[in-house]
Amino acid sequence: MEGDGKLEAQIEALLNVEKQMRQAGDVAATRKAATDILQLCFEARAWKTLNEQIVLLSKRRGQLKQAVQAMVQQAMQYIDQTPDLDTKIELIKTLNSVSAGKIYVEIERARLIKKLAKIKEEQKLIGEAADLMQEVAVETFGAMAKTEKIAFILEQVRLCLDHKDYVRAQILSRKINPRVFEADPSKEKKKAKEGENVVEEPAADIPSLLELKQIYYQLMIRYYSHSNDYLEICRCYKAIYEIPSVKEDPAQWIPVLRKICWYLVLSPHDSMQSSLHNSTLEDKNLSEIPHFRLLLKQLITMEVIQWTALWNTFKDEFENEKNMPGGTLGDKAAEDLKLRVIEHNILVVSKYYSRITLKRLAVLLCLDIQEAEKYLSEMVVSKALVAKIDRPMGIVCFQPPKDSNDILNSWASNLEKLLDLVEKSCHQIHKETMVHKAALKA
Repeated sequence: MEGDGKLEAQIEALLNVEKQMRQAGDVAATRKAATDILQLCFEARAWKTLNEQIVLLSKRRGQLKQAVQAMVQQAMQYIDQTPDLDTKIELIKTLNSVSAGKIYVEIERARLIKKLAKIKEEQKLIGEAADLMQEVAVETFGAMAKTEKIAFILEQVRLCLDHKDYVRAQILSRKINPRVFEADPSKEKKKAKEGENVVEEPAADIPSLLELKQIYYQLMIRYYSHSNDYLEICRCYKAIYEIPSVKEDPAQWIPVLRKICWYLVLSPHDSMQSSLHNSTLEDKNLSEIPHFRLLLKQLITMEVIQWTALWNTFKDEFENEKNMPGGTLGDKAAEDLKLRVIEHNILVVSKYYSRITLKRLAVLLCLDIQEAEKYLSEMVVSKALVAKIDRPMGIVCFQPPKDSNDILNSWASNLEKLLDLVEKSCHQIHKETMVHKAALKA
């Protein structure tokens, strides 16, 4: 009791000093008086009094911004030294309520909410942690370092993915422009001009820009895996593969390159996929994993692939992916791989045949007639190729329909060629006649 009375007397004396200095407009002395009060409470381990004094000082009439900022920053150092979790949460909530709506302590508030969200996550309250983090829009904070902003948004995305809120995760991920990772950090550090906000140094636990790039693309892989968007997953792995620290270490780039090859093969055929396919084949590192070079070569060569032979060759590699970094390729990956092989075979057939019977097409695809027709119809609907099926006759025609202008143009061209040939023939006949007449005269 005697210790409590002594602490109260010391706090009372400092509060009087703080009042005098505040009314005199002395920033440095007001700040020192406020922080000394907090230091006394902390040394006495009077956590309840500490919370009360923080609220009291922040609400005093005409309180200076600098004093509130100094108080919040000082009290944040005590968070990790609290005796138990309840005291820690209470202190964070007190500081959070004090800093709410104050632009000069917005960075401190963001860091406090991040700490509170981490505690909620440890308590398995993922939904609450995600909702807490979404309260803060760090992209509007001018004084926060770029890396800290990105790290905060990535934490928001991660919690949304853990909470299985994929729509919100996508909205938050769009706040980060991937081009920001290509910036040169050495060129960023320019002196602040007069009148500009001074950007604060990021917290000590914030990763570097290249580490954040890797985290960003790993989270995007998690997001795209939910919808089995293989091409986007492939592009994310491609971006990770280009990170210098990954490219220098074979233990890191070999699993990433394997994933790139698998997701390329699993992606539906289009111009973007074709471009990535060709650029990956040109990669010299692919020689380290020749099996995958062979796989990519097979799917770019215009030849029909036998599914059973392909699966027997690559089945072990496919199943081995679950033991590699990045984990399994997805629940539907094996089915989708078979579908991609069928689509490839249909495209090959359309290149070599203008007309083919459904029966022969089914034999080439190693399917029955109904399945061959189903896959062909799906490709026509998705505009992957042009084809018409004459079902009564059982014939597939791969020639695109010509419009009336094209037909008329081809006729005009043919007539022109015919008249040109007639003219040349007449000229040759006339020439021969003249030659013979000259010979007879002689």
